[in-house]
Amino acid sequence: MTGKLKISTLLNEEIPTLVSLVNSAYRGESAKQGWTTEADLLDGIRTDRESIKELTGKTGSTIFVAHDETNRMVGCVYLHKEKTSIYLGMLTVAPDIQAKGIGKKLLATAEAHTKTVNCDRIVMSVIDIRHELIAWYERHGYLSTGETKPFPADPAFGLPRQPLQFIIMEKIID
Repeated sequence: MTGKLKISTLLNEEIPTLVSLVNSAYRGESAKQGWTTEADLLDGIRTDRESIKELTGKTGSTIFVAHDETNRMVGCVYLHKEKTSIYLGMLTVAPDIQAKGIGKKLLATAEAHTKTVNCDRIVMSVIDIRHELIAWYERHGYLSTGETKPFPADPAFGLPRQPLQFIIMEKIID
């Protein structure tokens, strides 16, 4: 699957498709097809058009999208340069085709981008009870910094069904 992917930066006209992809992978019944679902942890949507436009409008932000051989958008990753580090968020793969190497390819794209913008680390926040996701990132060289952050009390990001917090993970890119 990964050999046939085309990864490029998000175009404005692709925002509605991106919103659908991200919401389908994180929330609702469709998300339960994949292993990265947050559907049992959070209600509501994961993102909307306005949120994506806000992210893309930030100086230093990039969203990479992956399209398969039929031009279907199958993945994405959000990156934001913060001094000498890149914040990575919204790493998403369509739930019906997860575990086929698309996430790894997007992660590699993020790491290559980090070098091109003269940064030396990638930082991310992961919901602390997402043990399988934390383990996946650890297998790819990301480690917990020991820092935690509260889950945002913002319905636009989702409504927690239980108390949640983030752990901060990072990887040094050399």
